[in-house]
Amino acid sequence: MESLGQDRPITVLVVDDNAANRELAQQTLLDEGYAVVLATNGLEAIAAFSAPSSVPPDCVLLDVRMPTMDGFEACLRIREAPGGKDVPVIFLTALRDVDTFDRALEVGGDDFLTKPVRPPELLVRVKSALEIRRMRLELGEQYELMRGQRDHLMRAQLMKERLMAFVVHDLKNPVNAMDLHAQLLLRNKGLADDVRATVAQMRSEAKNLTRMISNLLDIAKADEGKLDVKLVGVEIARMVDDVLLELTPMASAHAVTLDSAIEVKSVTADRDLLWRLLANLIENAVRHTPRDGRVTVSVVEVAGEVEVAVRDTGPGVPPSMRERIFDPFVQLDAQGVHASRGGRGLGLAFCKLAATAHGGALVVDDASPGAVFRLRLPRVLPS
Repeated sequence: MESLGQDRPITVLVVDDNAANRELAQQTLLDEGYAVVLATNGLEAIAAFSAPSSVPPDCVLLDVRMPTMDGFEACLRIREAPGGKDVPVIFLTALRDVDTFDRALEVGGDDFLTKPVRPPELLVRVKSALEIRRMRLELGEQYELMRGQRDHLMRAQLMKERLMAFVVHDLKNPVNAMDLHAQLLLRNKGLADDVRATVAQMRSEAKNLTRMISNLLDIAKADEGKLDVKLVGVEIARMVDDVLLELTPMASAHAVTLDSAIEVKSVTADRDLLWRLLANLIENAVRHTPRDGRVTVSVVEVAGEVEVAVRDTGPGVPPSMRERIFDPFVQLDAQGVHASRGGRGLGLAFCKLAATAHGGALVVDDASPGAVFRLRLPRVLPS
């Protein structure tokens, strides 16, 4: 049972106008030994907090958008109530932005939890808020300094997310325009062969940029628990052929041969995520394969699962890097040595997230020579 060194359990006031959200938070907290008090709006929260016949809550989970009185106003009123100055207040909001964060700090909020709320994160935030309250009472000015540093970092993170959203949105239009003009050029039957090959490569790189933009968006969604997987039947052999065809200009420019060996006809997967996962793995293999090398894609069934393997004949991935290679912004140079290239290195990070979202796994092994990236997908995927 959770307690603060007292005879009663820790009490958490949960304030949310959505019944499903209240029930999820209540059950999560009860399972960990907390006592829970529920309120559906700001007025009820103030009444529950100030009720003379009850013990004041030790922590408040407070939704921002509610009828009658929103969470910001409720927080101001709680801070004015007896015992309300020091109680931790954690705001629950679907609005993960700088303006909401600034307003939460202005009214006296202690933390900021984005919906949809995940039970493990909820428990961590409640425990952290209670521990921070203890530190505040014990450390005084030192606590205020640490909190100021934390708030500064959190605001910087939100500003970075906003900037990334703007950049991603603004990049789409010019990249799509590049691809459209390349398509128009390729319709010119009088185009010289060398010019046609160059334009085809330009279009291939434009599609690569589009994948990178989508990777950025999906990595951000995964961080917020919002990466949705829409499962459908996918003809894997046809998809592999189409991806290889799209990447042929890039492979030709690197003098790399693309090949496939498909033994499984179909899989159940998210069509868009699987397409980009394959494209990222193959593009990565081409970039790390020397001239006159080969990249091979195979799809087989192994122990009741579907294994998609992308093999190259490059220098391989050192054993010490086989876990870190899937971290954002980590890359290997052409010799397999760790390097960072100013903002790239998101492709494999996206692939790992996409594999996990499918209930599968992605690992890299030694191909002797080269590397082989093995994507495992379950035959029966989670709904």
